[in-house]
Amino acid sequence: MSRNLILGGLLTGVFVIAAFLSFVWTPDTVEAMNIANRLKPPSADNLLGTDHFGRDILSMLMVGARTSIAVALVAVGIGMGLGVPLGLAAAARRGGMLDEVIMRMNDLIFAFPSLVIAILITAVFGPSATNAIIAIGIFNIPVFARITRGAALSLWKREFIMAAQVAGKTRTRISVEHILPNVANLLIVQGTIQFSLGILAEAGLSYVGLGAQPPIPSWGRMLADAQTMVSLAPHVALIPGLTIVAMVLGLNLLGDGLRDALDPRLKVVRA
Repeated sequence: MSRNLILGGLLTGVFVIAAFLSFVWTPDTVEAMNIANRLKPPSADNLLGTDHFGRDILSMLMVGARTSIAVALVAVGIGMGLGVPLGLAAAARRGGMLDEVIMRMNDLIFAFPSLVIAILITAVFGPSATNAIIAIGIFNIPVFARITRGAALSLWKREFIMAAQVAGKTRTRISVEHILPNVANLLIVQGTIQFSLGILAEAGLSYVGLGAQPPIPSWGRMLADAQTMVSLAPHVALIPGLTIVAMVLGLNLLGDGLRDALDPRLKVVRA
């Protein structure tokens, strides 16, 4: 087991545990405001200090982790659930009309960054965590479609696929029974990468007011609220920022570790 996998798993696990723990316990109530206790530095009463409303930062980070992980996880699920079948279908019909339509649709989505898509969705439906999920999920679809198609194309030329065709299996059945299991490792690794990008995207959307809305805590909005108070209380901005960095770093290390563990081409054979 690689060090990246261990370290990434530990970092990610800390935030996942904190997110689940926030359902039943937090050091303080995240909605409880205490103006007299505002902008307090870390202390025994508030381990990570308080924000400009006197709310406990640790409690807000725990609930914010729940928000960020939920948004990123569902968005990646949408991208993978729709992108993988599209990629398999495009590879199975390489050069055909279906392949061309899917790839051009992917190009169209890639032409609009996730933030622009979020702004368009927000203009119609209003800002919310649900709309952030939709925006990030839409942007993930072409990512998984392209990766699945590229990996599947190389497999369609292999002997065991030709043998399945000779046996009379349809392209759809071959894609499900033979192609998908052989690209699953690549999709798992890419899923962790998109998960980390989803965390960043959610934080960015919340920072500009397009993500989860008050009173739901969000790491991105915590940064936005603290940007004018950095000189008065640096911890109010530093702690959420470092939390986002640690979460994304953990997921990236986890992805690297999974790639090393799952890709047989990267394994070293000892004599």
